[in-house]
Amino acid sequence: MDAFYASVEQRDFPEYRGKPLIVGGLPEGRGGVVATASYEARKFGIRSAMPSKQALKLCPHALFVRPRFAAYKEVSQHIREIFSRYTDLIEPLSLDEAYLDVTEDKRNIGSAIDIAKEIKQAIKDELNLTASAGVSVNKFVAKVASDMQKPDGLTFIGPSAIESFIENLPVEKFYGVGRVTSDKMKRMGLFTGADLKKLNEDEMRRNFGKAGGFYYRIVRGIDDRPVQPHRETKSVGAEDTFSYDLTTAEEMEAELDKIAVLVNAGLIKNQLKGRTVTLKIKYSDFRQVTRSQSFSYFIDDEETIAATAKTLLAATDPDNSKVRLLGITLSNFTPIEVKVKGASDQLRLFEE
Repeated sequence: MDAFYASVEQRDFPEYRGKPLIVGGLPEGRGGVVATASYEARKFGIRSAMPSKQALKLCPHALFVRPRFAAYKEVSQHIREIFSRYTDLIEPLSLDEAYLDVTEDKRNIGSAIDIAKEIKQAIKDELNLTASAGVSVNKFVAKVASDMQKPDGLTFIGPSAIESFIENLPVEKFYGVGRVTSDKMKRMGLFTGADLKKLNEDEMRRNFGKAGGFYYRIVRGIDDRPVQPHRETKSVGAEDTFSYDLTTAEEMEAELDKIAVLVNAGLIKNQLKGRTVTLKIKYSDFRQVTRSQSFSYFIDDEETIAATAKTLLAATDPDNSKVRLLGITLSNFTPIEVKVKGASDQLRLFEE
């Protein structure tokens, strides 16, 4: 979907249309984080996961609204029903994104491009919203293609075009390559898929760990992952690498507050509650440690996530450390709809 949360708000409230709209935390007080920005706001450089205070500086006349997740979930369920008219092989990634395998389409249309066109039109006719689609022979290429002509785009990358498409693709556009990794690649003189292709598999793994094997395959257009209708999200988390080393507990705790907001946003987006909070710390000498705490009940609120991460941090003697990265992950899930006795009823993020 195109700027999903913001598009729903602009559809439902005419006074927001044509204006730079930011859905997420408000910039007042401690400040929140941008969940989604309308295309009018994106022209000012505003992006998801950006602190709301920073977004306000970039666009002082922007409108800020709190998310209405019940409304987004209702729209998402309708979209999922549209998908199911064409195939049963649907792998949701979040409320606003999914992979579809239409090898055997239920309506016998026989063309993935035509199916994508029909789905886009149905979403427009029934929900007054726009979607963008990528059509190709595997998940990686289809995913990248879906971002090529937003909003309201449809991009087809056929088998004969995959090699040149990937070779010309900037490394930051590779799905799964975040800011930190893309910066590292550029420092190594790797700017495009063609540059990555020059490295053999051992070199890729040596420089990028286990992900290097994945990059080695996808830069050659190889992605055999099937569409998994019942794929489980095993963890939701966020992390940040800092431009300078953090040296005080106060600095680290302030960053953990921001990261907890992103983790909580991921939980709501994926409709999950978890029992295990894991803190990740990477020091200036690249030594890395993790600390975890599990609860007897399920949690999904940013205050508990942040407080737990701070408690785990305190046990590591933070004031005598130089920290370059912090991350928080929540795992050990139950779907949010499942009511567990004693559970709290209390919004580049990663999922595994």
